[in-house]
Amino acid sequence: MPRTFLALRSVLYVPGSNERAMQKTKNIPADGIIFDLEDAVAPGSKLEARERVCEFVKQGGFGNRQVVIRVNSLASSWGYGDLVYAARSGATAILIPKVESGDMVRQTENILNDFGAEDMEIWCMMETPRGMLHAEEIATASKRIRALVMGTSDLAKDLGALHTKERLPFLTSLGLCLLAARAADVAIVDGVQLDLADEEAFEHACYQGLELGFDGKTLIHPKTVETANRIFSPSQEEIEMAERIIAAHKEAEAKGEGVVVLDGRLIENLHVEGARRTLLLAKAIEEMEKQFSD
Repeated sequence: MPRTFLALRSVLYVPGSNERAMQKTKNIPADGIIFDLEDAVAPGSKLEARERVCEFVKQGGFGNRQVVIRVNSLASSWGYGDLVYAARSGATAILIPKVESGDMVRQTENILNDFGAEDMEIWCMMETPRGMLHAEEIATASKRIRALVMGTSDLAKDLGALHTKERLPFLTSLGLCLLAARAADVAIVDGVQLDLADEEAFEHACYQGLELGFDGKTLIHPKTVETANRIFSPSQEEIEMAERIIAAHKEAEAKGEGVVVLDGRLIENLHVEGARRTLLLAKAIEEMEKQFSD
């Protein structure tokens, strides 16, 4: 299965300093959990949070969800130690903050290799102007990169931009990272919605992210997981149409016909590829959700 068919509809940030919130994650139906050692942890609590998160992840019990540890920057006094601990934790992936070059990715990869984590995936936070300008270089820096994660809060600060409903100040940055992710065949997850009280604005942001092409959204509260999962999942009608497109095209090929008309629409190879992607995503979601229904 191509890497882009990973189910990442909802990816929840959890502070590494909040043990109670961490304990609840095993019952939250998010596709991914990011245990955060960076922004969500005060300097005086960094070392304690590092040990707590890595020991908690070692215990397992997350099913087939993506379990990710966001480490501190290697430029900080905690980054190297975070990577050493995380390399031995059994996490699915490391999330590198404020990635601005391919060299930052390769440096992280070398440290993971040094401590026996040759198969650990790498996710990259895209949250600075320089990161936007180097998106393609970052996305293709390693075959272990599985996802790009938009950090629109930090990006807004650096740009001096406002958070608006339509997010016009961020569209160039979002587009550059989407292009890089799709060219490199890696997943890409949209940034967080900061206003938890405005449910309508959150839904709007999710639909906008879906329309732009994102695989899902990063979240800061469990109550938003259901909405993100619903919006970023293909509907039953979309699944049924995908099945019909594939079947009609297969029948046409068997007759030696290159094209087929379905419901008045011309079906070509590009529509078949899209239909296959829909079914692969639906299957990935089914497997993801099975663990919460058993």
